[in-house]
Amino acid sequence: MATRVIPPRILRNLRYNTATRPLNAAHPPLSAPSVAPPYLLDKPDPTHQKPPSPAAADADSILNFDNVEKLFSHVATSKLLRSSAVLHATAVDPVVDFGMWLMKSKVMEVNLLKQPVLSAVRHTFYEHFCAGEDAVTAGESIRALNQAGLRGMLVYGVEDANDNDACDRNHNGFLHTVDVSRSLPPSSVSFVIVKITAICPMRLLERVSDLLRWQQKDPSFNLPWKRDTLPLFSESSPLYHTRKRPEPLSPEEEHEFELAIQRMQELCQKCVQNNIPLMVDAEHTSVQPAIDYFTYSSAILYNRDNNPIVFGTIQTYLKDAKERLLLATKAAEERGIPMGFKLVRGAYMSSERSLATSLGFASPIHDNIQATHKCFNDCSSFLLEKIADGPGAVVLATHNVESGKLAAAKAYELGMGKVNHKLEFAQLHGMSEALSFALSNAGFQVSKYMPFGPVETVMPYLLRRAEENRGILAASGFDRQLMRKELNRRLTAAVF
Repeated sequence: MATRVIPPRILRNLRYNTATRPLNAAHPPLSAPSVAPPYLLDKPDPTHQKPPSPAAADADSILNFDNVEKLFSHVATSKLLRSSAVLHATAVDPVVDFGMWLMKSKVMEVNLLKQPVLSAVRHTFYEHFCAGEDAVTAGESIRALNQAGLRGMLVYGVEDANDNDACDRNHNGFLHTVDVSRSLPPSSVSFVIVKITAICPMRLLERVSDLLRWQQKDPSFNLPWKRDTLPLFSESSPLYHTRKRPEPLSPEEEHEFELAIQRMQELCQKCVQNNIPLMVDAEHTSVQPAIDYFTYSSAILYNRDNNPIVFGTIQTYLKDAKERLLLATKAAEERGIPMGFKLVRGAYMSSERSLATSLGFASPIHDNIQATHKCFNDCSSFLLEKIADGPGAVVLATHNVESGKLAAAKAYELGMGKVNHKLEFAQLHGMSEALSFALSNAGFQVSKYMPFGPVETVMPYLLRRAEENRGILAASGFDRQLMRKELNRRLTAAVF
């Protein structure tokens, strides 16, 4: 991995709220103090176990958002204008509602109307949130990103396969993505992303998840096809999806499942050969047990020598996220398996709540955003402590500036305040540009999640970004404010 010199910008006088209960007593949480302002305090906390270093005492902040000229120095004016306009549009509910209605309506079944709509989407939202229509074009986007000091997560934008033919096609696309990643500048691609729903039919993932949930309810329930794995559930994990004892997999289903396992193993082997980490995305709780099964059984086989190749994803808006993370990391540690995790808040809130309500159960998602923030920050703190003292790696995928500041400060406190392969920050392509560049300027590795594929193929991704992340998109006002400030500065400089 390439190493860069880190500018000595360290957050001054930071203290953590030690009264907040951490994941375990040895690891203080990443929680904001209960006093204002939340990050920069007038005096350091003398009771803190690790007081700021002399270098920290001379710095104003790790993340600098004041110098917009430096923040957006790698962004062309035309891109700033488009980004500002697109983010503004996606923060307006009527615009989002109309767009989702249009894309799901029968208008898209009329070719004469469909093509102009897709063209409009391509030149606005698609170009903003996606990296290109194929892997080669996405590679060019990553080259440009790399020149700006960022890295890319290559995401072949397919999901929800219905049969083995579709799974085989998708699998070949993922293998090709690894080949393209290898052809790009070293370390410019941080991860290749795979969605298990693209290489295993959805109905089979639902069946396997039902069987795994039932075994959690009844440990005597035998699953002859089950391979070695890490814990998939905690005591608080939702099991309401499986309401009755499921039938065992038929011989045909077992064969089909074995084909999906073989696809995953071939992809893992190719990533090992090319030393490119493979990130498994999280999805709906109805199929997440099967997805975790794919992830953990593969990690046991391929994660070796403090070099996690297979990374799992924890959605911290789920109430059981902390417990499942603790159980998985403890089991991996006991077996000497270096684990990699990506932390996200989550992207299926509306559908999860609707499903739980329809079945007569409480939502599996935290009751409020504050609880989700706390869960993300606590899990971040726990994993940073883990990888600072031992094996493993973590990707903190957040658009929340406060979480970014807290995690950056924690990393410096732990002596991880420079680019290394153990810690990566990440944001969606087209989102939270200011946070991405601020973290990069502070010396951290930062990646952008870059889906690619034809417009129609990645449409489910675009619709989900709009439907499930309204809060994030609305919160993009911080980015838009900084973009407008930089645009005004450039306009003033050009005129005067």
